[in-house]
Amino acid sequence: MATRPTLKGDVRDISLADAGALKIEWADRQMPVLSGIRERFAAERPLAGWKISACLHVTAETANLMRTLAAGGADAVLCSSNPLSTQDDVAASLVEHHGIPTFAIKGEDRDSYYSHIAAALDHAPQVTMDDGADLVSELHTSRTELLPDVVGGTEETTTGVIRLRAMAAAGKLRFPVLGVNEALTKHLFDNRYGTGQSAIDGILRATNVLIAGKQVVVGGYGWVGRGIASRAAGMGGIVTVVEVDPIRALEAAMDGYRVTTASAAAEVGEIFIAATGNLNVWGAADFPKMRDGVILANAGHFNDEFELSALESQAASSREVRPFTREYLMADGRRLFLLADGRLVNLGAAEGHPALVMDMSFANQALGLEWLRSHVGDLKPEVYGIPDEIDREVARLKLESMGIEIDPMTKAQKAYSESWESGT
Repeated sequence: MATRPTLKGDVRDISLADAGALKIEWADRQMPVLSGIRERFAAERPLAGWKISACLHVTAETANLMRTLAAGGADAVLCSSNPLSTQDDVAASLVEHHGIPTFAIKGEDRDSYYSHIAAALDHAPQVTMDDGADLVSELHTSRTELLPDVVGGTEETTTGVIRLRAMAAAGKLRFPVLGVNEALTKHLFDNRYGTGQSAIDGILRATNVLIAGKQVVVGGYGWVGRGIASRAAGMGGIVTVVEVDPIRALEAAMDGYRVTTASAAAEVGEIFIAATGNLNVWGAADFPKMRDGVILANAGHFNDEFELSALESQAASSREVRPFTREYLMADGRRLFLLADGRLVNLGAAEGHPALVMDMSFANQALGLEWLRSHVGDLKPEVYGIPDEIDREVARLKLESMGIEIDPMTKAQKAYSESWESGT
């Protein structure tokens, strides 16, 4: 059983800090919206006195968010939201150069993962920041004594928002949470363009496979699935989409992809990419149908989208053949290759989203916290969307940073858009 780290942090190797600082600097150059918010936060200190416990992927982009919160006056600590997503040099730099207690080690086991969440909660937060709702779940089950002091939180992911809404519907959620994932400038861009590119990047780094000409099966056609399908097709992949929602399935078909069932796709696919946020998209009945040499990759938050217990029980043996690539030898001699232990392939086998797109997601986080502070007394323990004015301000700032100008409505156009009198 892992021992609980101290509040100073727990990282793999503090000597990696200088390398991490370079990564953080590189990412910051591509995050102009967040850096502008950090400059204003440093002057105005809108988060002064707030104790924040954050459970996020510990990457260079996240480091710049944590720097922004600190500049705004927050007393923040950070732990990882996934055992494979940590960049160890970035974690070291946060501790060494920025004085932000960080509890994260790439490849940590389950005990260490939850001991790090426990350490972040030892901070006795007033606000939570989550990516998948593990921190909030632990707070509501194992650390309930801390709940009276928690005034609100934010959630970064689709999966986390689903969990939190289920808690709220069951009457279990004890404080209001801003669903950052619901911002248009988050899921339209981060989920589609960020995960679309970074999931393919993770697959390529783990396998060096050629996408062109391959039968690529995408499980789920939400914003993440749309992005992956688009990028795979753009690289010459022959894309099939698996869906349970008839509207999304229809959209995928009209976007030009073959749409079929998970079982039928199991027989033809060469690369399977799960992006549903749900359980056992492919499982015990599907693995025997799969071709020799198939690649299994998950872009959803939890390692639940492939029925891993069935894969392990059906395999005669397994071995790691490349970093983050495990070969399962089946009884009939076929080989199935699982990437990043079935966890988030973009963060397990690569570096996650490009900083340019995380700029918008984390701008929403920072501005959402500022908004939350001025509204906590008015909010019930429910999941709220990012206010539209914040969403549009993030988009405006992003366009400005890209040197793009757009027209405002004229007074006449605004009046026309708000009237009902004008007709044919």
